[in-house]
Amino acid sequence: MPMTLQLDAIWGDPKRILLDLAGLHSLPELLPTIVQRLTETPLVALARVWLVQPPFENDCGKCRMAAECPERRECLHLVASDGHSLDSLLPAWNRLDGSFRRFPIGVRKVGQIAKSGKALEALELLKSPPGWIAEPAWIQSEKIVAFAGEPLIFNGRVLGVLAVFARSEIGDSCLQWLRMIASHLAAAIANAQALTEIGALRRRLEQENEYLREEVGQSQSLGEMVGNSPALQLVGRQIDLVAKTDASVLILGESGTGKELVARELHRRSHRADRPLIKVNCAAIPRELYESEFFGHSRGSFTGALRDRAGRFELAHGGTLFLDEIGEIPLDLQSKLLRVLQEGELERVGEEKTRRVDVRVISATNRNLKSESDAGRFRQDLFYRLNVFPIELPPLRNRVEDIPVLAEHFLDRFSRKVGRRRPRLTLASVQEMQRYEWPGNVRELEHVLERACIVATDNRLQLELPARAPRPAAAHPANNPEAPILTDSEIRALEARNIQAALQASGGKIYGRDGAAARLGIKPTTLASRIKSLNVTLDTAPK
Repeated sequence: MPMTLQLDAIWGDPKRILLDLAGLHSLPELLPTIVQRLTETPLVALARVWLVQPPFENDCGKCRMAAECPERRECLHLVASDGHSLDSLLPAWNRLDGSFRRFPIGVRKVGQIAKSGKALEALELLKSPPGWIAEPAWIQSEKIVAFAGEPLIFNGRVLGVLAVFARSEIGDSCLQWLRMIASHLAAAIANAQALTEIGALRRRLEQENEYLREEVGQSQSLGEMVGNSPALQLVGRQIDLVAKTDASVLILGESGTGKELVARELHRRSHRADRPLIKVNCAAIPRELYESEFFGHSRGSFTGALRDRAGRFELAHGGTLFLDEIGEIPLDLQSKLLRVLQEGELERVGEEKTRRVDVRVISATNRNLKSESDAGRFRQDLFYRLNVFPIELPPLRNRVEDIPVLAEHFLDRFSRKVGRRRPRLTLASVQEMQRYEWPGNVRELEHVLERACIVATDNRLQLELPARAPRPAAAHPANNPEAPILTDSEIRALEARNIQAALQASGGKIYGRDGAAARLGIKPTTLASRIKSLNVTLDTAPK
């Protein structure tokens, strides 16, 4: 007759099991540990844990109980198993892919426990009704005499089932401990699932943050410059390439395109960002003060030199020196600037002491320094020293798609500045701004919108754009009887010859300042379309 053993002979040490549950916080550690602890004595043949989960993809077709699970929304998945056969040659029962790896909710003993949320205990298993035991031969060969199944309930929700097959009768005290273990196990599983979900959400948040950081980095690739046009994105990529180097950068572009903003962004992204960015407007320095402004002077070196003064190069030591309007430096002073750039050494006016400086130079101009140097108005060696990495900023008329974003940005800023409601930007206003040529570029747009914010009434934006010069009116045939009347084919032939002439003059180039599109005064994409439609080639010279 089977003997009822003491508590520690059935479950081992239940207090140790509870301590283990308290110290484990991940399901891959928690679930195998609980079944291993419950089967440490040979009188517990098998311990298993099933959790309620949705079915895996294509899993239902392999389940032996699929016919008993019509809804197939969720079922019990075997997640932990351990035990030992009386035959020592057989492996441990820790596989999770056996016949009972799935139980539909409400089917068989385990499924009934999950559905009802109530324990199911057969303390005299051999006296169970027919059909209650799925594999009677296994029960007899392994001398199983008792079964206890406990629902794993947390906050009123059934998470799964803990089942134990014992080779000894299970006393009341053992059952009480098993219920306590099941209760603690349910809480530990819920905590582990929550931690897993939190970890997944944290990883997802980190990925989203990284994505957003990349997006912000791309959308603000020019720092304070606003816009996302292809022309501005090209400038952003150039800044990415050169910012972390010490190479000299020459920023080219018309007045008002934002050359100083690019210089600030280059400095901000460089390894010199914690050192000063010193700005010099070369066009605003009187000729007689150039040397003193750049290199400094000693006391008494000239009239008005009442104290020693460090020049801009010394102030920028370890940092960046931004020379705006570099083309305005007098020719006879350019050689001294070149020496500092080449040697990293300077002497203050009125002083013979040589000082070393470590400065990165960023210069800017709206002139064509190459043409200036070819004409002898700018030193070629200084030009090549400054032009290590040129960045050309597009005029606003070449990036009209940025005008709505720029307008919104300026309206937000100026409405706060003047303390008024932000005027509403209408489609008509945007189109009006996009039609204007903006000779003053972004600076002109900024001033126009500031004035519009000041005079705005009733939340209406009133733009005051200068009138464009009228185009010369074409001669009308009625006013010029001698003007020939061309057929459509003749007009197309004339246009084709005109395009051929522009292509030949530009060496076949369509894009760029000296490209055929610029010569014709049309967009490159428009020119490419006309070349295709008119079948224009360079094989035949224009007549």
